[in-house]
Amino acid sequence: MRELITTPCVLFPELFARPLTAAFDVPNASSDGGAVLLKAAEHRLGLIPRLAAALVDERQAGKVRHGLADLLGQRIYGLALGYEDANDAARLADDPMHKLLLGRDPITGDALASQPTLSRFENDVTRGELLAMSEALFETVLDRHRKRRRKVRRITVDLDVTDDPTHGAQQMAFFNGFYDTWCYLPLLAFLTFDREREQYLCAAALRPGNAPTAAGALTLLKRIVGRLQERFPRTRIRVRLDGGFAAPELFEFLDV
Repeated sequence: MRELITTPCVLFPELFARPLTAAFDVPNASSDGGAVLLKAAEHRLGLIPRLAAALVDERQAGKVRHGLADLLGQRIYGLALGYEDANDAARLADDPMHKLLLGRDPITGDALASQPTLSRFENDVTRGELLAMSEALFETVLDRHRKRRRKVRRITVDLDVTDDPTHGAQQMAFFNGFYDTWCYLPLLAFLTFDREREQYLCAAALRPGNAPTAAGALTLLKRIVGRLQERFPRTRIRVRLDGGFAAPELFEFLDV
């Protein structure tokens, strides 16, 4: 069988007096050049090292090729660039831009982790480690504001749910009539400082696709509001929720 190849071709000959030829044969090229902006943002925030510090590495040291920070960074950057699952790792393992994101030489650096390695990594994270990572995310948001050295008068906490469509027989995946799809239904929390337009994700909870809107909201709110009161004792805290969160226990908590 002959190999399929793409040959250079003349583009739009009627628009130019001379032939214009485009060839896609540059070695070591990547389609994710914009990822350098993600790297710059992460360098400023330092979020990935904080999240990785919350994980416990129980692997045999002599058999480890990819540290937890690299595995976590590989998945976070991959998700941010639109690669939803670990199956893309096979074709991205030697992508120069993805290697550069992890501090490896784009050309001669070691290949990134494979799909089985990433899948094992994801499934080994415990409930306690997830909680510690959530705390690290929250502290990163608060520390970013502290570095701005600006007094805040009001912090707004927004809770919302969103659909995360599933494909297959994943645990906790159920059909949701509102979103008309099989999905998870994670609960997300955002912070807004004063009248700024930017919102900062500070917490997230994975939930089954058929979870009631208010499920888990009270627990999440107690943790967020309690921490904000510790760090900003003189700041007014406002909570915004839509009608789906209306429940007696939430109203009782907010009235205190």
